[in-house]
Amino acid sequence: MKQIIYRKLRVEEAQKFWDMMNELDKETKFMMYEVGEREEKAVNLQALECQIQNAIKDNDFLLIAEVEGEIAGYLSAERGVPNRIKHTAYVVTGVREKYRGCGIGKELFQRLDLWAKENDVTRLELTVVCNNIIAKRLYEKNGFVVEGIKKNSMIIDGQYVDEFYMAKLF
Repeated sequence: MKQIIYRKLRVEEAQKFWDMMNELDKETKFMMYEVGEREEKAVNLQALECQIQNAIKDNDFLLIAEVEGEIAGYLSAERGVPNRIKHTAYVVTGVREKYRGCGIGKELFQRLDLWAKENDVTRLELTVVCNNIIAKRLYEKNGFVVEGIKKNSMIIDGQYVDEFYMAKLF
């Protein structure tokens, strides 16, 4: 495996990041968007640039894994805004198919833990489709536990699917 570099995105890479997320949508049915759905909506690069800026300032977390200039995967954690949930962050992650199984997810979660501790985030939360066994196992290995099931939360290939609510407390 070639060298993997973990780093924050730069604002000028918003389009490159957007393109990578579109590729992820084609590679798996476990992301939120269906193939082409992101492209059907106006590309809101301004919002994405704002998300990147928030991560640069450490208000939120957004880290990429890069291999030879290509974004191989990412992990984001958006912190709660109201005072009552500022201690929480909602996690989203994705790794390109050809880079899965290389330890990228594990490393991204380890770096997320450091950020959370340094920024007084004591609860990380996410959802995962119940039959996404590989992702669920990754989350469990990184300290997340199932808190409940969100029934019929998504429709994939015309079928309702459930999601696990998972969280990690510090």
